[in-house]
This record gives sequence, structure tokens and C-alpha cells, in this order.
Amino acid sequence: MKRAIWIIALVLLADQALKVWVKLTFYYDSAISILGTKGYLHFIENRGMAFGLEFGGDQGKLLLTLFRIAAVVVIALIIRNAVRRGASGWLVASLSLIFAGALGNIIDSTFYGVLFSASTPFQKAVLLPEGGGYAPLLHGAVVDMFYFPLWEGRLPAWLPLWGGQHFVFFRPVFNLADAAITVGMALYILLQMRPARTPPAPPQPMPEAPQEAHSARDAAQ
Repeated sequence: MKRAIWIIALVLLADQALKVWVKLTFYYDSAISILGTKGYLHFIENRGMAFGLEFGGDQGKLLLTLFRIAAVVVIALIIRNAVRRGASGWLVASLSLIFAGALGNIIDSTFYGVLFSASTPFQKAVLLPEGGGYAPLLHGAVVDMFYFPLWEGRLPAWLPLWGGQHFVFFRPVFNLADAAITVGMALYILLQMRPARTPPAPPQPMPEAPQEAHSARDAAQ
């Protein structure tokens, strides 16, 4: 269980520290380069799922937040059961990454609307504003900042549906919590694909000496 607690604590601390710094330091939709033209810290917010995907307005946002909370409770129970049955450290690590990432985004969507003022292209957010936050409890937006446009160009004309269109890979903007969820899920899938170890066969008992040999030894004595 210590492994799980350390992973969850470190991911949450790094995720929330980076989000708060970006939220208070950046104007909305502003960016700074961290890898030339291939990597940026680009501050945006989304009210939906991971990687900037949105889901159904205010009601959809509330449902998504409640679903995330329920999912985190379920994952916590799975981690506890995995530790109790002596699951491998890698399995516990993968579940802990998923849990930490989900919890990190829950903190945003649950509390950030109350804790911060709105971010705009002309005004930075303020922590604990006098007039209250930009949204009610459970209606906050998730802070995203990592943007890696590793390749940008026009797709071949012969490609169905998207042929000739402008394309950017990787277009979605994400955060550290999204990355933790993705890495945790990938690790979990790899562990499930690994063939199960066959337990070693129990040692065979030594054969007993024939009764005749014992009788001859007794007669010689």
C-alpha cells in the first residue's frame, strides 16, 4: 500500500502545483515554448473529458464530475483489494496512476470554479476572489497546458474522408493527470497481455529403498 500512496501523492502534488501555477500566471489561450516548435505550455480549460473533449453543457458537466467521483471510489476499492491479495507492484502502480489522474481532474472540476476567478485573454485568474469564483461547486473547468504538435502538414489526397485536409499530430492539449491516466491504462493493458506464470511443480518425494535391501543389511549386522 505504501507504493500506491507514494505514487498517488507525487502525481497529485505535481499535477495540482502545475495547474495552480498555470492558472495564476498565464492569460487564457496564451502559450510559451518548451521544445521549440514541437512543445508548448498552452493554457486552456475544458469542461469535459480528458484531452480537451467536451460533454453536454452544464448538466453534462455535472454528470461527468459525479461519474468521475464514482469511478475514483471504485478504483480505490480495486487498489485496496489488489494490495490485500498480494498483486504485483506493477499492477498496483498502474492502478495508482489511473486513480491519481482521475482524482487530479476531479479536484479541478469540483473546486476550481469556487477557488478561482475566470481566466480571460486579457486578465489572469485570482485565487479566492472577493466576488466569488467563476462557477458553482462541481462545475469548474479542468486546466490543460501540454501541447505537442509533433507533425503538421496536409494529408495525402488519396486518403479517404480526410484526404487533402490540414492535420496536426498531436493536436489535443492535456495535463499531467491525463498523462498519468494514459500511462496507467497502457501499463495495465500490457500487464493483462503478459502470459501468466506457471507455478513451479512441487518436489517429488525420494523413492524408498527396497525392503529386501533393508533385510540384507539387518542380517549382516
